[in-house]
Amino acid sequence: MRYISTRGRAPAVPFDQVMLSGLAPDGGLYMPEAWPQLGADEVRAIATRTYPEAALQVIKPYAAPAVPLPDLYSAIIAAYGRFEAAEVVPLTGLGGGLHLLELFHGPTFAFKDVALQLLGKLMDWGLRRSGKRALIVGATSGDTGSAAIEALRGLAQVGVVIMHPHGRTSAIQRRQMTTVLDGNVRNIALEGNFDDCQAILKTLLGDGELATRLNLAAVNSINWARIAPQIVYYVVAAAKLGAPDREVDFAVPTGNFGDVFAGYCAQAMGAFRGRLIVATNENDILYRTIETGRYEPRGVVETTSPSMDIQVSSNFERLLFEASGRDGALVARLMADLKGQGYFDLTPAMRAFIAARFAAERVTAADAASQIAAMAATGGPLLDPHSAIGVVAGHRRRRPGVPMVCLATAHPGKFPDAVQQATGVPPQIPARLAALETMEERYDVLPNGTQAVRAYIEAFAKDRN
Repeated sequence: MRYISTRGRAPAVPFDQVMLSGLAPDGGLYMPEAWPQLGADEVRAIATRTYPEAALQVIKPYAAPAVPLPDLYSAIIAAYGRFEAAEVVPLTGLGGGLHLLELFHGPTFAFKDVALQLLGKLMDWGLRRSGKRALIVGATSGDTGSAAIEALRGLAQVGVVIMHPHGRTSAIQRRQMTTVLDGNVRNIALEGNFDDCQAILKTLLGDGELATRLNLAAVNSINWARIAPQIVYYVVAAAKLGAPDREVDFAVPTGNFGDVFAGYCAQAMGAFRGRLIVATNENDILYRTIETGRYEPRGVVETTSPSMDIQVSSNFERLLFEASGRDGALVARLMADLKGQGYFDLTPAMRAFIAARFAAERVTAADAASQIAAMAATGGPLLDPHSAIGVVAGHRRRRPGVPMVCLATAHPGKFPDAVQQATGVPPQIPARLAALETMEERYDVLPNGTQAVRAYIEAFAKDRN
């Protein structure tokens, strides 16, 4: 498998090069040249396989031939051996045709572990094989940073610098990052929002001289190797619920569009038919785009679901590429419109393509709190605010006779204030999270600007050499 840019002006490259990079040289995001296909019998068989076996089946065509099959499977076993649930991502029934896919049983109690535990193992494998070192950079609205740090801490070949928006994550999310004192890890608290962090990250990765000199690589979902492992849990859940012989819908709490795009990838592989519900909070750019056809960022509103407080959803560019018939020139023009005039409009054909596969729901913080309280009162699973948004959207969009899978993306203990406000009772916090309260923190507050972050990263790289 080789990978091409969504903007059509970069050479095709293999998986290992994509994994150890970020953006394509033309500023686009990497996509597979073609979608590997899962036959109907293969999907049915996945329903009875272990999660690592299913992961190997789904991921191997994306990684081959760059990653030998034994090395890939070893990385998968090592990654998912750290999850507390034997099934890795348990699927439980909520009644009324709704199901909850629990993605938070990894080391940092968030869905990002499903991808980043594996990405960390593969990055370590790739760097050791090549004898190179890399500086991994990332921007986080809360969960990506801690999952990346946990996956990469202590690795000799890797330095890690994560930016988070200062004061805009939960205290536990921040402490999961800033209490890691390993020498290869640094945290930046940026005086801005997540979109500012992400914009700076893209600027740094797009600086060819800097990226080459420091061997920069990304852990955000702009990295295709972050998306590929997330495809697996869609395939597994759909197979368990009868795919490909029946439709299955998914409701996905959505910020940067990477998670729900992985669901599209599973569909493109032939794993299931059904609708993908884009569940947003008050930062509803994706809801507005799907409803009106205009992609137009507005100011970010702080909510009880901070990991979704995003107005520039980077992975939406990948869907634009697909919806345009893989027209890189058109995608590049739309991205130029966004930069130049602050918005772009989908073509009628693109709107039709998206509408055939996606629907959207806007869920407020009050809606999410009501859902948390209602499920807690009836003895159902306790939800965090992000997962509650997915469940609300699932309820609104469920279709008779079609299973609706709502993605639970974080443990409620990561957002104790919001959960207690909704239910009147503090959630049980896992011991590993509770211990963070008394641990030493280390992070640096930087002004909102590319030059300050660039200087910080260069100084860190120099210190490590």
